[in-house]
Amino acid sequence: MLDYSHNAWLVAASLAVALMAGFTGLYLTHGASKLEPQRRKFIVALAAIILGGGIWSMHFVAMLGLQLPILFYYDALITLISALVAILMVGLALLLLHFRPRTMQTIVTAGVIVGLGIVVMHYVGMAGMELCRPVYTFWDVMISTVASVVLSVLAIWVAYDNRTQRNILLGTVCFGLAVFTMHFVAAGLTDFVASENAGGAGPALNNQILAMGVTVSVFLICGAFLLTGITFIGPEPEAAPAEASAPEPTALRAGVPFEREGQTFFAEPAQIAAIRAEGHYTVLYMGSEKLFCPWSITEAETRLKPDGFLRAHRSYLVNPKHVSSFERHKDNGTCYFDGVDALSKVPVSRSRLTDIREALGL
Repeated sequence: MLDYSHNAWLVAASLAVALMAGFTGLYLTHGASKLEPQRRKFIVALAAIILGGGIWSMHFVAMLGLQLPILFYYDALITLISALVAILMVGLALLLLHFRPRTMQTIVTAGVIVGLGIVVMHYVGMAGMELCRPVYTFWDVMISTVASVVLSVLAIWVAYDNRTQRNILLGTVCFGLAVFTMHFVAAGLTDFVASENAGGAGPALNNQILAMGVTVSVFLICGAFLLTGITFIGPEPEAAPAEASAPEPTALRAGVPFEREGQTFFAEPAQIAAIRAEGHYTVLYMGSEKLFCPWSITEAETRLKPDGFLRAHRSYLVNPKHVSSFERHKDNGTCYFDGVDALSKVPVSRSRLTDIREALGL
C-alpha cells in the first residue's frame, strides 16, 4: 500500500468549486418550471452541465491535490466518460423536478439520482488511474454511497421544497457538502497500490494536462457563478420595485385582448372564468363565449396574477371567483363552473392542488 496525503489548498479549492457549481445550477433553474417547454429544456440542460461539470471538476481538483510517492496518469477516455455520466444523471434528476409534478416522491427520487451520479462519477474517475490502482471494498463503496445519497436528497429537498433565495443558499451548502463529503469519505476508505498496467482505452493524461482541462472547467463555472450571482444579490423577482411601473399592469387597463370578426376587443379580467392554452395562444371562457386571445398561457399567468388568476393545470388558468364547486380526488382535483356554458370544469393537477385549495378557502 502506498502512503498518500492531500494538498490542503486544493482541498479547499475543491469545496469552493462544488459550492459555486451548486449555487449556479440551483439558482439557474429558479422559475424554470414556469417557462415554455423548449426554454425550460434549455435551462435544464445548461444547469445539468454546470452541476455535473461541477461534480467532475470538484473531484479532479481534489485528485490534483492527491500526493503519492509514484508517478501516475489518467486514461483520457474514462476521464471523459466520468464527466458525461455526472452530467447525464444530474440532467435526469432536473428533468424529473421540472417536467413532473413536484411531489415529495419526485424530490427524493431526484436526490437519489444526484447522489448516485456523484458516486458513479467518483469511481469511474478513479478507474481511469494508470500506474496506480485504487483499492476499496464493497462496504467502502456502500458507506460512500449512503453519505452521498443522504446529503443529495437533503440538498434537493431544501432547494426545491420552497424556491426562495434562502432555500437555494441552504441547498447550495448541502449540495457542496454532498460532493465534497462523498469524495473524501471515499478517498479516506481507499488505498492505493502501484500497478504496471499503463495501457488504457484512450490516451494518457498526466497531472499537468489534466490541470489545464480542470482549470478551463473551473473558469467556466466561476464565470457562470458570477453571472447568476449578480442577479441573486438583488431583490426577489416578486418583490422588485420596478414591477410596479412595468408595462404589464398598464396593458391590463385596456383589459385582456381577444379577437372577434377580425377586430381586437378587450375583456375585463373579472368577467373571465378560465383560460386554456391553445398552442402558443390561449382561449378565454366568458359565459357562453369561447374567445381567441393572442397571449400565451405563461404571459396570461404573469399579467393576470394580480387579478387572482391561478394555474390549475399546465394548460389552464382559473379565476377562483367563478368556481362554483370543487371536487378533491385521490391526488388531484376538479374545479366546476356554473353559468359558463362553454366550459363546465377544469382539471387541477397534483402540483397545483394546494394553491387552488388555499385560494378557495379549503
